Amino acid sequence: MSHAVHAAAYSAAPSGAPTAADLLDFARRAAADTALVASLPLDPQGRTWIRLEGPGGGEAWLIGWPPGSGTGWHDHGGSHGAFAAAAGQLTEQSLAAQLPTEGWKLLELADGVDRRRELADGQGRAFGPHHVHQVFNASAQLHAVSVHAYYPPLPMMRRYSRSGQVLRLEEVEWPQEWS
Repeated sequence: MSHAVHAAAYSAAPSGAPTAADLLDFARRAAADTALVASLPLDPQGRTWIRLEGPGGGEAWLIGWPPGSGTGWHDHGGSHGAFAAAAGQLTEQSLAAQLPTEGWKLLELADGVDRRRELADGQGRAFGPHHVHQVFNASAQLHAVSVHAYYPPLPMMRRYSRSGQVLRLEEVEWPQEWS
């Protein structure tokens, strides 16, 4: 499911590319828009989303997360990003290490790189272009909804599998696959 939504009410500063703070501000303001959040149809079986116009020419997504759903490990193809919870609670597991973006298929992660955050209504976080994480709704009963913003628009996403301290590149997704 995908719909374009104009988000001029949430645009960043008019000059230059949006900063990480601009992306996070956008995500938080959009997450607080109850009419926007209510416009997202929720599916008990899979994630749903509406594509938004992000700040400063970026892109954004309003995403519904059924109980137990998640993204798996991924990056954002070199884009900066931010996300904020609009309803429910999301868990983010991330790596506190800058990974190389090219030329590898398998990495052994050092001890102590794992981070975990719980994000509830209105809480969010921004991240840089080398961020690798997974986001999920750990609730067994309640949907979660969030807003995600990226700049520049996502050129691709890399998907990873993880077994213990080993991270393996599994596939690369392209924007035409997300419509």
